[in-house]
Amino acid sequence: MTSPNTPRPALPGISVILPVLNEEAHLEESIRAILAQEYDGEFEIILALGPSTDLTNEIAERLSDEDSRVILLSNPSGRTATGLNLALHRSKREIVVRVDAHAEIPANYLHLVVEILGESGAVNVGGVMGAEGITFFESAVAAAMRSPFGVGGSRFHIGGKAGYVDTVYLGAFLRQAVIDVGGFDERFIRAQDWELNYRLREKGGKIYFDPRLHVTYRPRPNFRRLAKQYFEYGRWRRVIARKYPETINYRYLAPPLALIGTVLSLFAGTFIDPSLYLPAATYITFIAITPLFISKDLAHYPVLVFILPTMHFSWGLGFLTSPRKLVPESLR
Repeated sequence: MTSPNTPRPALPGISVILPVLNEEAHLEESIRAILAQEYDGEFEIILALGPSTDLTNEIAERLSDEDSRVILLSNPSGRTATGLNLALHRSKREIVVRVDAHAEIPANYLHLVVEILGESGAVNVGGVMGAEGITFFESAVAAAMRSPFGVGGSRFHIGGKAGYVDTVYLGAFLRQAVIDVGGFDERFIRAQDWELNYRLREKGGKIYFDPRLHVTYRPRPNFRRLAKQYFEYGRWRRVIARKYPETINYRYLAPPLALIGTVLSLFAGTFIDPSLYLPAATYITFIAITPLFISKDLAHYPVLVFILPTMHFSWGLGFLTSPRKLVPESLR
């Protein structure tokens, strides 16, 4: 039996890393949530600052002046993977926790990360991307992002049982495991986390999902930015599909197939036979009904009937139009 006077093992040090670009709306609340962690071990926060055109960098400098744990690095390219690697190599801590500047972690997040890494034997753990809006539009998008009708059945979107998975949202890594596989691939503008997790698994590492790691995520604030976000998601998912064709499944093919089917149906119904409107009518009916199951707030209904096709069709269009020259030849 352990004596009450026996000192506890020292908790591992943690580096929280954030790539930051044009995040003046949410950066301060994100950083203050990290600084408020109920974690008895040492931790630092490393911000890789891109060339923001708003007040992001000024906010970051003020936060760094207030607390020496906030460390600033320059990321002139502004690219996420590059910023993550800069922060990763600046870090010397055993565990590296990725956080986005438009996300907010709960006060016990770092404590849970250490606990779950130890219990699971994984090299990367993550949890739920808990979309929560502030404005009316953001709240409607959040409802769509939490529903399988909006984003499919990924556990990190809609929740589920803890267990081993292919990828997780954000991620808390054993630093050495990431270093050993070469860090984040800087050729990936998007999907760099998925691609890294693939290489970690190829090397025998395990990726673990635990719903207790619930991160508050702030959705895009308008249709233009939402469409751009999902268009980019689709483009880079196609890159993943080219590089790792064995990973393609129905969830990734559903948006492009829905887009193709709807467009062809509208064309054929107009110029060939009205009965060929049926596929488009089926999708429209789906869009008309599903908002009733997505949000408890009926006021969201009128905007959700436009948010859902924006997400689906932007993703699908990005997937279908993703050019091979988007990435170097070696990735094809």
